[in-house]
Amino acid sequence: MKLKTTYFWIIIVMLLLATALSYMDRQVLSISIIRIKEDLGITDVEYGFINSGFLVSYALMFSLSGIFMDRFGSRKGLSYSVGFWSFATLLHGFATKAFHFGFFRFLLGVGEGGCFPGAVKAVQECAPENKQAIGVGIAIGGSAIGSVIALPLCAYLLNYADWRYIFFGCGLFGLIWVLAWYLLTRDKLYYKYSQGKVQEKGGNSFSWKELKSSMKSKEAKVYIIMRFLLDPIFYFYMFWIPKYLSDDRGLSLDVIGYITWIPFLALGIANVLGGVFSDVIYNKTKKLSYSRRLVMGIAAVLTVPVFFISWIESTTIVIVVMSLAFFAHGLWITNYITCIGDTFGKKSTSTIVGLSGSAGAISSLIINPLTGYIITYSYTVLWIYAGLMYPIAFIIFVLFIPKIKLKI
Repeated sequence: MKLKTTYFWIIIVMLLLATALSYMDRQVLSISIIRIKEDLGITDVEYGFINSGFLVSYALMFSLSGIFMDRFGSRKGLSYSVGFWSFATLLHGFATKAFHFGFFRFLLGVGEGGCFPGAVKAVQECAPENKQAIGVGIAIGGSAIGSVIALPLCAYLLNYADWRYIFFGCGLFGLIWVLAWYLLTRDKLYYKYSQGKVQEKGGNSFSWKELKSSMKSKEAKVYIIMRFLLDPIFYFYMFWIPKYLSDDRGLSLDVIGYITWIPFLALGIANVLGGVFSDVIYNKTKKLSYSRRLVMGIAAVLTVPVFFISWIESTTIVIVVMSLAFFAHGLWITNYITCIGDTFGKKSTSTIVGLSGSAGAISSLIINPLTGYIITYSYTVLWIYAGLMYPIAFIIFVLFIPKIKLKI
């Protein structure tokens, strides 16, 4: 039992590192773009379309990767996914024009589309039922750690090294992770210590009939709509906050690097706490719907202050409000993904996570190019949207999924 528990935590740490690498590779461009624009003359509108290159492939591959993970398991799926996006990250260092960045971001999205479906699948395979939420929380919490590391580290390195070497380094770290993951999840070891759940080779764990039934369900549609409404907000946070602080708040690159890790730290803490709170409440009350919704409802309320950011004069208070919003998102996303796992079980969870992620990427793909135009006038509309949508999504959730029914 001790070996099984130890192995579970080893896998969770590896998943945390994978999601950390995922967000690190995304965030490097958001801070490096300040130097890249000086070097290559890329405009705000071009930057919007560069990010769209990522979102196009990410939207497609999120769904396809979810099906792949449910069919073949997380061992192969994450190896292919992380390996591909790490190579794509490395290629960024060779870019000389906006088109190159757009193409390499497209390749990055192809690989990264499998990250979260794969991480959720691995938790489903390895975690006991009473540790599902905390497992998901820690695994996806790596995304915040990646951002916390990437932003200040990148800002610091840009003072001493060419931006190209930063992309080379990030790509290399990802390839090292793939080797470690493939060795740690060797078939016999993975089968022995993964709660007896893993069916890597398909077998009885995968059913096209059940998968299609899950995809057609009302619950799947609700989860997809929620993600469609909310993902543009977080993509806006990821891609545009450094630029907002530079344009609207007049902060230098060094200062931006020193402070923008704070909201992401709040996100990472909330990813874990969201899982802890939810599992503790569930273990005490045995009320699944109540435990998940209580945390998500609190999260929705905590996002409202971003509505007022454009009218806040103090940059310090703006960072506090942003950090609160990131904290709220961490509580929300951990329980949102856990709810999908509760609802659909291990046979189709990755697919539904993938479909919802694709929906979010599609809506972000629509909004992100517009952001480049909108911010030439004002960021206000974007902050208002960010302050309203979480409460609206929560109301939709409560109304259309009145009870979460646990499926093993």
